[in-house]
Amino acid sequence: QVQLVESGGGLAQPGESLRLSCAASGRSFSTYAMGWFRQGPGKEREFVATINWSGGRTDYADSVKGRFTISRDNVKKRVYLQMNSLKPEDTAVYYCAASPNGGLGYSAYEYAYWGQGTQVTVSS
Repeated sequence: QVQLVESGGGLAQPGESLRLSCAASGRSFSTYAMGWFRQGPGKEREFVATINWSGGRTDYADSVKGRFTISRDNVKKRVYLQMNSLKPEDTAVYYCAASPNGGLGYSAYEYAYWGQGTQVTVSS
């Protein structure tokens, strides 16, 4: 069992940065792949970024590639999403998720555990 709690969301102006954090509980965290998803107003939940169990492999949605960076600290049991050069279209509720499959995961169906989400609003 893994419990996830996101933090770090808020209001940012276009071009600014935010860093999301996801705190995990559970003994198996270091074996899980982790992902960030988001759901904008009136939109379906979409993949943002994924990181494998060791942190050695990452991948991103094309819409955020080059602007967002996912990382993890298995000692602290945390996953981070550094978001730079934010755009209004990045406005969404951002969710942290954990997959027992330790490799990269792109589909929400691969993730067994989810946080409650944190709101990110990008507006001038």
